[in-house]
Amino acid sequence: METPAVLITDRAVSRRVFGVAAGLLAVAQPLSGLLPAAPAHAAKPHPATPVDEKRLRALFGSENRAVATRERVVAVTFNAAWNEAGLGRILAALARRRAPATFFLTGDFADRHRRVVQRIAAAGHGLGNHSYSHPYFKDLTAAGRRREVRAADRALREAGAGAAMTPFFRFPYGETAPAHIREVNGLGFADIEFTADTNGWKGTQGGMTVDRAVRRAVDALRPGAILQMHVGASEGRTDVLDAQALPRILDAIDAHGYRVIDLRALLTSPAPRRPGTALSAGA
Repeated sequence: METPAVLITDRAVSRRVFGVAAGLLAVAQPLSGLLPAAPAHAAKPHPATPVDEKRLRALFGSENRAVATRERVVAVTFNAAWNEAGLGRILAALARRRAPATFFLTGDFADRHRRVVQRIAAAGHGLGNHSYSHPYFKDLTAAGRRREVRAADRALREAGAGAAMTPFFRFPYGETAPAHIREVNGLGFADIEFTADTNGWKGTQGGMTVDRAVRRAVDALRPGAILQMHVGASEGRTDVLDAQALPRILDAIDAHGYRVIDLRALLTSPAPRRPGTALSAGA
């Protein structure tokens, strides 16, 4: 479910920022430069680097659904709350094309699948917070929402996320609210949402096919797009359409002249801008 970008003013932000490898993207603010990104088939997961707190804080107060750039680059992300079905296929496709990704896991998932957390981290991808139990945040108290974020962070770290942890949070169901974003920011997390979802999570029972998932990804391609996909399948299902569609999606990104970027690379000091590269506040 997609919602309009939310900009928040007069925000109070905690100085507590986790010292982890992370990435930076923004909708409301212009970026001073993008690290060069290789084609999808040649991109390497970015190594762990220190967080630039100033660049992280530039994300606070906003719902971030795209990287602010005119470059033909996209980010690939996955959510996981059900099970690990499809993970091996996903990691293999990313490795073959040397493409980085960010995985948003629930704390409950991390508790049940500690080795998955470690596999993702060992493969060089980023790990983000997707709450502990994937509730509707609007149904919780402020204290309850904070508990969800903190419990998920603790579960990911205890599962072995290590330097792959990012100060990124993605709301369950993609449902955000200004007050909830302020709460997440106060815990040291930037809200990172998505431009488009492939809807592969619906499965064939929900009327989706691999072809339709690929088409949704291709139709969403534009500078700075963030694609959302999913690991696993809900109870009673075995098909993971996003795992099946990923190789074709990565090939399509390359064929359309786009490159896959690692969101964490944008939290480091700005790299020199390549000749002819222009950035703006909106994609």
